Amino acid sequence: MKHAPPHPPELGEHEGLAYALFLPGDKPSAGVVILHGAGSAKESHFDFGRLCREAGMAALAYDARGHGRSKGAFGPSAVDDAVAMCSLLREHAPRVALRGSSLGGCFAIHAAAADPEVSAVVAICPAPEDLLRRGLDSGDLQGFEADREALDPFLEDLDLLDAVAKLGGRTALLLLHARGDEQVPYTVSEGLHAAAHEPKRLILFPGGHHRSLQHDLEVQNLTVRFILAAGGPGRA
Repeated sequence: MKHAPPHPPELGEHEGLAYALFLPGDKPSAGVVILHGAGSAKESHFDFGRLCREAGMAALAYDARGHGRSKGAFGPSAVDDAVAMCSLLREHAPRVALRGSSLGGCFAIHAAAADPEVSAVVAICPAPEDLLRRGLDSGDLQGFEADREALDPFLEDLDLLDAVAKLGGRTALLLLHARGDEQVPYTVSEGLHAAAHEPKRLILFPGGHHRSLQHDLEVQNLTVRFILAAGGPGRA
């Protein structure tokens, strides 16, 4: 039996960032900006974008600078870029969340701390700044163009624990981590959960590895339900 190919997303560019926009047939109930990991690209998360669309949500996946078709090198603009993508998605959705994995999980949290209108942030195996710096220094983080001269002091000045604390009660936080993660220890997410305020949730999955949760259908559906349940700023 042949199945029709999925309807493609709308492709575009905003401030030098290449993006793919998934819109449902009716007005979306919410939206989510998707941040990929180091050396990846927006296309790697089209499966989640399609799932969001089927659930009546809008989704926007974009290439971080130094990746895919976006312009420039990855560097200190990473937080502002994610916030800009949130502003772009708000043209289509009444409230917007962030979902990021690994490097993207780190900057999803930082962007949510910088943007008080973000309703929820979902971080999958988020990589803290010290691990990112060590990965860059050792050459383990490859496959993308980085502005090393500016990136190192930028990462040194960031504090992921401080960022989750800034979410306060305005932004719901969901942390998802595989206990078998060989790159980012699950204790990182435990520490972030301890530093965060309610509403927050931490789910540790047995086994797995650093990339095992991103495309797991159960995890994706859990993420969609969490975002849909999160209200906007000023919720009770």
